[in-house]
Amino acid sequence: MRFIALGLLVLPLAAAGCAVLARPAASRFAGDLTAAIQDQNDPGIVRDGAPAYLLALDGLIDGAPDDTNLLLAGARLYGAYAAAFVDDEARQRRLWNRALGYGRRALCTERRSVCEAVERPFDEFVASLSRTRVADVPVLYGFGAAWAGWVQVHSEDWGAIAEIPKLEALMQRVLELDDAHADGGAHLYLGVLFTQRPAMLGGKPEQARQSFERALELSGGRNLMAKVLYARHYARLVFDRSLHDRLLEEVVAADPEVPGLTLSNTLAQEQARHLLAGADEYF
Repeated sequence: MRFIALGLLVLPLAAAGCAVLARPAASRFAGDLTAAIQDQNDPGIVRDGAPAYLLALDGLIDGAPDDTNLLLAGARLYGAYAAAFVDDEARQRRLWNRALGYGRRALCTERRSVCEAVERPFDEFVASLSRTRVADVPVLYGFGAAWAGWVQVHSEDWGAIAEIPKLEALMQRVLELDDAHADGGAHLYLGVLFTQRPAMLGGKPEQARQSFERALELSGGRNLMAKVLYARHYARLVFDRSLHDRLLEEVVAADPEVPGLTLSNTLAQEQARHLLAGADEYF
């Protein structure tokens, strides 16, 4: 699931509820810098410069601990940095712990009932989700994205793996409320989750294919990472070399410069070239 965490790079900044009004200057600063990162076409600049921004963001959050905008920005950027630029597993876990912590605090600020139910049995958690509304989608999705990354880096922990059904339920609720949010980002998360196991072991490859296709439709093909995820997690799972190569060749040939998607698309092209180079060995 490492690839999917890169989707955090394109999460919208908008948050739910009245918290967006708490510190407009700080939130605007976070939004402007996040947009600059998303539109950067040189990943090296982001890799080298992001730590300073993360420290600044920590300071802003310390000064406005209940600002949902800032908390979601912290969850998004810590997770995206860990996914895109950090290979050391211990460091990844530390960064994802912070990302999840910020996402959880945002959820608790906006939807305490759901936040508290995260630790409760599955049925109680699902019941809490049923009471959410469209205005809750940004914080549900922001928390869910951080949660997915956290589960990935703790994949050797059966306790973390046991949380996947709740994570799926949360993303399904996002789709019920607004399946177009973040260009269908919840479809991408579910697509990956559905392909973690082959069909004979309980996986859902056909549902995964539908999820990836819907995400591509909603993004209008602009989100190149969606095609990389589709190839990496579905086409390889079902050994569809034709689909795999077509998707990745489309990514390599595309113009990556799309407002809000440039950095993610540039990273997607790097991943696509890597996957194509190893395709003969895999297939």
